[in-house]
Amino acid sequence: MIIMRAIYTNNVRIKKEEIAVLEKKINTNSIFRLVTIVVGGALLFQVFQWNNIWILLATVLAIVLGFVALVRRQSVLEKQLHGKQALLRVNQNELDLMDSGDNMYEDGNQFDDPKHPYVSDLDVFGSSSLFAKVNRAATSSGVVRLATWFLSSSTKEMVEKRQLAAEELSTKMEWCQEFQSRLLFNLNQKADIKAFLSNYLKEEGLKFGNTFMRLYVPFAPFLVLGSLLVSIFFYPIWGYIAGLGVLHLLWTMGLGGKVSFFSNRIDKIGNTLIAYSDAIKLVEREQFDAALNADLQQRLHTKKEHVLSDAFKELGTLIDKLDARNNLLVGALLNMIFLWDFRQVLAIMKWKENYGVNVLESFDTIAKVEALVSLATLRRNNPTWSKPVIVDDVSSGRIYAEAINHPLIIEEKAVANDYDAGQHQIALITGSNMAGKSTFLRTVGLNAVLAYAGAVVCATKLHLPIYRLVTYMRIKDNLSESTSTFKAEIDRMKFILGTIEVTDDSYFLIDEMLRGTNSVDKYLGSKAIIKKLIEMEGKGMVATHDLQLASLEDEYPTLIKNFHFDIQVADGEMLFDYKLKNGKCTVFNASMLLKGIGIDVGVLRVDHTD
Repeated sequence: MIIMRAIYTNNVRIKKEEIAVLEKKINTNSIFRLVTIVVGGALLFQVFQWNNIWILLATVLAIVLGFVALVRRQSVLEKQLHGKQALLRVNQNELDLMDSGDNMYEDGNQFDDPKHPYVSDLDVFGSSSLFAKVNRAATSSGVVRLATWFLSSSTKEMVEKRQLAAEELSTKMEWCQEFQSRLLFNLNQKADIKAFLSNYLKEEGLKFGNTFMRLYVPFAPFLVLGSLLVSIFFYPIWGYIAGLGVLHLLWTMGLGGKVSFFSNRIDKIGNTLIAYSDAIKLVEREQFDAALNADLQQRLHTKKEHVLSDAFKELGTLIDKLDARNNLLVGALLNMIFLWDFRQVLAIMKWKENYGVNVLESFDTIAKVEALVSLATLRRNNPTWSKPVIVDDVSSGRIYAEAINHPLIIEEKAVANDYDAGQHQIALITGSNMAGKSTFLRTVGLNAVLAYAGAVVCATKLHLPIYRLVTYMRIKDNLSESTSTFKAEIDRMKFILGTIEVTDDSYFLIDEMLRGTNSVDKYLGSKAIIKKLIEMEGKGMVATHDLQLASLEDEYPTLIKNFHFDIQVADGEMLFDYKLKNGKCTVFNASMLLKGIGIDVGVLRVDHTD
């Protein structure tokens, strides 16, 4: 982490220096453009006095070419500036995450669902969540793809492919950041570009032209220009040329509504598509060895074996050309000579036929690359984390962890624990308040979520099968559904038992059952539920304050094992070491906590006299 902080800090410094240089060049170039206009105007005025048409034309050409060169240079410099600014944001974001946990990318709050088997209990989505720590996807498709990996596990084969792909990308930091910077504009993008483009390309009303139009439109510019050459060098036919231009203009005006249908649907996303083409080009040109990365790269080739970045750029250019019609004067002139609107619409129709399907699929491909870049960044930022081993047999396989830690607790405050489920099915964890029981359950759950997504885990070693996680932790009432806390607990437990009954790959994490009832019912109910879980051959962890439940280990010595978190008391102060220990807990802290706020529990005495 210290090394990566130094790298990001250095990158921020370098990018700021490069931005300052580019801004100076842009300002200088702007001054040259102004000087070109002023000096060029004065020079033209002087040359005009000479009454020499050839010198005048040469001067005009020189001024125009010089100004165009400066405009193009300005465009190149501004593009470089935007690229450096995006890279600055990417690196600064990494520092912000290390310092405050703030991530400019989405935290996935929209995916949080209390009815999901585990995401709400484990802080998978939302502010200060696992997703907020991992996500580096800027596109809406990328966010959805990464969220999908966190919402459910995949096959062992796919998990291992993602692991290798993320591992390879983690060594390509410069490439990953360039890729991120190319897509950063999507952070402020409200619309889903893929959905918008899909609707546009699949629109049934987007049919245009007939055989005559498709034959005449490419020929029209040659007819106009040929007529101009005839008028200049042979015989003046200016009236016919003007008439032809007017006919072209009237023709395009007559079909202007149809053209507008095309133009309005696509709006002004030409620059967006060109920006996507830059990101796609990065994937196309990189050398990948990992199978998944190579496969995603191959998917960016079209059915004609053309690279897709060129197709993106081509459509973006066509759309920008079509936007020229919005300038009435320029649009009229272009339509009179080139039938400009028809040329662009027909070209878009041809493009749609050649590349439409490939382009839509490419959004999914880029989304997967974004998700893998997110996993790669997590790996790069946490070099002490390890690649989990996915165990083949879910029925006989067990969780084995060395120095496993909560991935959302900062390294300086985190306390690692070892855990081996090899000799039991259910871990019964007792302990005092605030000792670490709930945190440990979330530690196991969150690292399992990371493992199943294909990411590294916050542990020295972690072996686990691909389980179907189900949790019971944050049970709350629901006034809108007229549900009490106890009813909500019963519903959640019913869901867990139902899941275990129909699947043999489930793994439960249960934190303090039946909090919404009295202590007697709580104990009896919890004991009955644990016995039911044993009967159903369930696997998982149960955390509880109820020490009486620890006696279940005596009844089921090969199925249940007791663990605990305790406290140490020194000079009247409670000290928590947050270490998982074997056996049941013998030290609880409720009375000491109450004493700390001035309440002495004392000894309960019952008077039986009247």
